[in-house]
Order: sequence, then structure tokens, then C-alpha cells
Amino acid sequence: MNTQHFDTLIIGGGPGGLAVAYGLAPHQHVAVVEADLWGGTCPNRGCDPKKMLYGAVASRVQDQQYAGHGLIGAANVDWPALMAFKRQYTEKVPSGTQKGLAANGVTTIHGAARLLDAHTVSVARAEYTADFIILATGAHAARPAIPGAELLGTSTDFLDLDTLPRTMAFIGGGYVAVELANIAANAGAEVHLIQHNHRLLRAFPETYTQRLAQIMTDRGIIFHWDTSVTQVKETAAGVALTLSDGTPLTVAQAFSAIGRPANTNLDLAAVGITAKKGGIVVNDHLQTAQPNIYAIGDVIDKAAPKLTPVAGFEGRYVVSQILGTSTAAIRYPAVPHLVFATPELGQVGVSVAAAQAAPDQYTVTEQDLSGWYTYNRIQDRTARATVITDKQTHRLAGAVVLATDAEELLNYFALLIHQGAPASDLAQWIPVYPSVASDLSYLYQG
Repeated sequence: MNTQHFDTLIIGGGPGGLAVAYGLAPHQHVAVVEADLWGGTCPNRGCDPKKMLYGAVASRVQDQQYAGHGLIGAANVDWPALMAFKRQYTEKVPSGTQKGLAANGVTTIHGAARLLDAHTVSVARAEYTADFIILATGAHAARPAIPGAELLGTSTDFLDLDTLPRTMAFIGGGYVAVELANIAANAGAEVHLIQHNHRLLRAFPETYTQRLAQIMTDRGIIFHWDTSVTQVKETAAGVALTLSDGTPLTVAQAFSAIGRPANTNLDLAAVGITAKKGGIVVNDHLQTAQPNIYAIGDVIDKAAPKLTPVAGFEGRYVVSQILGTSTAAIRYPAVPHLVFATPELGQVGVSVAAAQAAPDQYTVTEQDLSGWYTYNRIQDRTARATVITDKQTHRLAGAVVLATDAEELLNYFALLIHQGAPASDLAQWIPVYPSVASDLSYLYQG
């Protein structure tokens, strides 16, 4: 068998793997192996298409908030047209990604990869060798281990629905469940959300998630707290869910949103690489137990959020390690993460829980923003933010925002934390007024 050799072989053609490929392509002979869609989850069946659907329902919610304040009636969501809009973007992603790699001299290989040793990978019946191997295989949607689980859809199925089911249920209380339930309910469906405890979005402050749950309830989402699905059966009307609290529930379609386990089916043990529940174990240089094999993105076990931009950041870091432009351990900046509900909920930097546990170090200030000009103008009556500052340096350390377009305010906060900018810097900055940016000086006063 003739074995083709590469300087670096990347397993996974998503954002992390692509960052490595494009970074190394001018300097090395590089190949990318992809078992599914080129481009990975985010642009094909994740964050990008989700936000295209979210944009339409967020506009509808804004119309509703203007009712009695200049607008009469709210736009209705045309689901098939919205899905066609989404598909005109997603359908171009795989071919566009592959063409982009080829144009930059990167070899593309389609198929499932397995590690044979620290320098050899098999794909179908072919073998490839490389000096460096990058594991960037991402994660996948999980289903519960219950009878009838195969009848449950996942986020992939929801984001490609030809028509919107009249009734549906989501199992889970994390990002995916909240975001998709929000889209479906605001698009006109009857939505049930089933959560095994009485808590949403465990990474966020409970006071904020309780507010968001109440807002979602007010918008018609039906919560089934402290219960789980024990069985799923097909019926003429859709699927019947057996709940642990005894409540019968039949909906047209149900979706599992209970988590995204790492894609570690690579024969890791054969080459001495360890994987935990959270993913592949790496050191602070993103190396596995085999120093020439790196792992990045959602496939690794890490404290940093498993987000698309984090995978890209890690990919660029690995490029610097392989090219020898840096030998430093990876250091993550403050990473903002946000739930695209209506309103949006996001946070960055030091958490409220950590700040409250260290009262001598941090000042925690929560403000109701609903009466501020910015949020009164758009009739967001639930807007609020918590700002965390360091008592010694008087600099911004963290923030939480629940508001329409919280992403914009959160990005400003992330930049201020990253730059270590004192509040006095805002006095030397003249933003557009009135705007979200012009509110910063009132929120961050050092």
C-alpha cells in the first residue's frame, strides 16, 4: 500500500480544524479529513442557521413590544420561507469550504478517520502519515438512554424542519433547549420544555435564569419541572412521552437537547490517548499524551466554553506551536457566552457566584435597565445587568446581561476586560449617542 505523507493532518473540517489548515497551508503540506459536512456543525447545522431563524422571531417579538407604541399587530413567521432563507446559506457551506481549502493547497479527504499509531491515520481503506496530527472532531447531539429514544429529533432535525409542528417538546434545560424552544414558541408552536430539575442554564446566575424562565412562560412556553422522559412511543398524532411525574404528554414532534458529548471514536486508546467524560485530555499546550498529536475545540476536556470562536482561537494557537512562533502555554481571554433567547442572556469574565464568594476582592452591582432610554425606546421591560469590578484595580472583571441585543453590550464588556481598560478610558471615548455604547459609562464606573 502506498501511504501519502503530510506535514500536518487534521481530523475535522469545522472551525477549529479550518483555522489550523489555513494557518499552516502557506508553510506546510496539509490535509484535512472530514467524515460529515465540510465546515462543521456551526455553519451547517448549528449557530449560523440557528441565528438566521432567531433573527426572524426576534423581529416579531420586537413588533409585539411596540404594540400600542406606534405599531399595530405583529408580523407572522412564514416557516417554509424562513427555512428556504436559511438553506440558501447552509447549502453552499460544504462545497464552499472544500473549494476554499483546495484553493489554498490543502488536500481534502472525506471519510471517518481512525488512529493507527502516533503518526498514522486510516480513512476507509487508505492510510496516511503525518508529522503532526490535529484532532478537531467536535461533538454530537445526545439522546437519553430510554425506550423509543430513536423517535426523538435533535437540533439538527429542528434546524431543517420543512414545516413547523403545531406542538412540540424539548428535553433539557441548556443552551440548545432554551434557544430552540424560544424560536419555536415565537414562531407560533405550542412548546413544552421538560427539565429534570428546577433550573435552566446552570452556568448562569439563578436569579437571571429564573427571570428568563418567567419571560418564556409569559410567552406561552409550558415548563415541566423536576421530571424526565422515561419512554417515547409513536402515535397517530406524533409521539407520546411518558414523564416520570406521571403527566401524559403527546406532541407532534419531540427533540432531545440533553447535551453534546465529544466525538472521541478515533481509537484513542490504541495510541495511549486518554478521554474523560468531557472529552480528550490535553495539557496546557493542547497536546495529548502523544506530543505530536494536538486536540482542539469541542472534542477536548476543558474549562473554557465549548464555542466556535474558542475552537478557532485554539486552532490559531496550535499553528503557533507547530511553526515555533510561540512556546507559551495557551492562555484564554475572557470569553463571552450568550443564550439567544428573547431577551438574550449572556455573561463574561468572573462569574457572579465567584465574585460573591470573594467579597473582599470584588464589587457586584446589579442594575435594572428597563427604565433607561435604550431599553425604554425598544420597550424591553425586563432588561438588567450585573457588573463586577475588582476592588484593588477598580477595573472591570465580569458582567451579566439580560436584555434585547445583550450580545452588543456583552462584546463591549469583553473588550474592556481583555484590554484591562480602566473606567476612566471611557471618558476619552465619544460613542454614537444614544446607543448601547453610550450606556457603558453608566454601567462601568470603576
